Amino acid sequence: MAARVLRRLNTGLRLGQERLNASGQAHLIVRSISGPQDSWFKSLFVRKVDPRKDAHSHLLAKKEINNLYKIQFHNVKPECLDDYNELCEKVLPSIHADPEYPCELVGTWNTWYGEQDQAVHLWRYRGGYPALTEVMNKLRQNKDFMEYRQERGKMLLSRRNQLLLEFSFWDEPVPRTGPNIYELRSYQLRPGTMIEWGNYWARAIEIRQHNQEAVGGFFSQIGSLYTVHHLWAYKDLQSRENIRNAAWQREGWDEVVYYTVPLIQHMESRVMIPMKNSPLQ
Repeated sequence: MAARVLRRLNTGLRLGQERLNASGQAHLIVRSISGPQDSWFKSLFVRKVDPRKDAHSHLLAKKEINNLYKIQFHNVKPECLDDYNELCEKVLPSIHADPEYPCELVGTWNTWYGEQDQAVHLWRYRGGYPALTEVMNKLRQNKDFMEYRQERGKMLLSRRNQLLLEFSFWDEPVPRTGPNIYELRSYQLRPGTMIEWGNYWARAIEIRQHNQEAVGGFFSQIGSLYTVHHLWAYKDLQSRENIRNAAWQREGWDEVVYYTVPLIQHMESRVMIPMKNSPLQ
């Protein structure tokens, strides 16, 4: 095989030849390689990609339920954080409790370690995109919510959100009693590696469920793409340290880390404290 490759390369090189004209100037005459030869040559260096039969979201998400999640990151002016929390605790639970809105407040937190003066809200829409659209349309007609948005805007430095689906192999987030701290670990993956990530974590989650610390696992659909969020609950920072260290003593965890780290472009950890009315305490 190697000899055949070299012979073909030699043939290609001989297609470019120098000819001297009467004045002694050199002209390089190069014929372009085209057609079947071009395709064959390129195939030596282009990685083969297996065709997908379905979208990543269909392969990785739960099929028996149609849940859509929205995660919001609000960066608050430091001097306004207490007022912001009080405003959220007054308005957000009322939307959660109202049966007219097909959405649920999964959890709401302040970042303790990581980005400071930040609030994180996680919503679930049962019914997918139609439920999200219904909620947004109804909230535009909700006077209290529009006043809340106007007042909130005065307190924020910036905000962003993402729409997420949950991995099929993670349990659905359910309310928890506290006190707990929560860690949101966010991974920006290399494009094209989401299926590989899911294959490894489908096994890894069994290793990390011994202390019921796994809350939810999500991947982005709109917003920053190829983003994964893993949400964990711990009693305190020391129990977090103990649980994470114990995972290395279980068979298979080192292999998961070894093979998934190269898939990551960037990663970030936030340790968060629940707000007073958060269903995840």
